[in-house]
Amino acid sequence: MRTLPLRVWYFLILGFCCLITACSDSSQKIKLTQDSLIVAFGDSLTQGIGASPTESYPSILSQQLGVSVINKGVSGETSAQGLARLEAILNETAPDLVILCYGGNDLLRKLPLSELERNLEQMINLIKSYHAEVILVGVPKPAIFLSSVPLYEELAERHQLVAELNVLSDLLDQKTMKSDAVHLNSKGYQAFASALAKKIDIQ
Repeated sequence: MRTLPLRVWYFLILGFCCLITACSDSSQKIKLTQDSLIVAFGDSLTQGIGASPTESYPSILSQQLGVSVINKGVSGETSAQGLARLEAILNETAPDLVILCYGGNDLLRKLPLSELERNLEQMINLIKSYHAEVILVGVPKPAIFLSSVPLYEELAERHQLVAELNVLSDLLDQKTMKSDAVHLNSKGYQAFASALAKKIDIQ
């Protein structure tokens, strides 16, 4: 039995790796159509505190994608409060995609991380039960060096979600992107929307 030359094996393995990478990349985007409806669900970062309503990230994202994005952000809301109102919003809007951005107020109030994770998980399961997709946004814990709390990555992996884990940490670490210590300005929301737009493929 003839064995393949080492050079042939090299190119076969290389091609296989490229195929895996391509599949992985495509799985990191939510596929929608021009008729799709997106709900942006969260707290003040979703509502757009620090900028005008037309400069909030849902408003900018709608312009960038050319689809309807409904802003359902409530300033000051914790994940428990978000969970309590989520089902009514799902019934009202019947979205194709929900962008889930919660945790800032839980972390500022030093509520248990286990509670935040449980609330987010229940929200994810509820959204999926309505046959909608989820993009999970990672939120940083207040610190000198900002990074997304690990539970967001764990939830994304557990539920096989498309996630944007780094953009808020990066933006809130830049003075030029912030209106105050915990909110973005118009430039920051523009960059936030652009990062999320890369996770969505309009067909």
